[in-house]
Amino acid sequence: MILAIDGPAASGKGTLGKRLAAHFGLPHLDTGLLYRAVAFALLQDGLALTDEAAAKRAAEALTPNALDNDRLRDRAMGEAASVVAALPAVRAALVEFQRAFAAAPGGAVLDGRDIGTVICPRADVKLFVTASAEERARRRARELTLRGEAADEAAILADIRARDARDSSRAVAPLAPAPDAKILDTSNLTVDEVFAAALALIGAAKGEHTSP
Repeated sequence: MILAIDGPAASGKGTLGKRLAAHFGLPHLDTGLLYRAVAFALLQDGLALTDEAAAKRAAEALTPNALDNDRLRDRAMGEAASVVAALPAVRAALVEFQRAFAAAPGGAVLDGRDIGTVICPRADVKLFVTASAEERARRRARELTLRGEAADEAAILADIRARDARDSSRAVAPLAPAPDAKILDTSNLTVDEVFAAALALIGAAKGEHTSP
């Protein structure tokens, strides 16, 4: 089974993706880490995030080991990744990496922005996980506080809105639910409630695929 999970920043798709992967015994890929790794490589070399040629080279040189870096999860790297992800050459270079992961025996769980629309348009189940910008800002602020980092919720909200606009308006693979995706609004749900709702949606989707 290939499970595609898309959604905006801080919607809870990553947490859900990990939990569903563990539940079904499937490998999980947070595809946002790919773009963060490319951004990290550019910044390490002192290059501009908008340098498409350099970003393309970094994307083509990416290995799974590059994703094992705690610095990729910094808030600043998330912002940088959103800039890099808007570059068509970078997205094209990372398509095969993601599709190869999805082709693992037995299937896989991938979460990102364009899994159900571009990477795995024939995924067995597609979920689009969302939440209000205000709730996502609260979650991100809480996450940073728990990690001992400063959290300005107003600034985080502004960043999230800017990322939403950038991700939704980019020319290539804009953030949008696939026509056949199941929408899961997590704004007023606990982590356990989100997981239960996702399992119900997956069960319904699989039933649709196997019905006569």
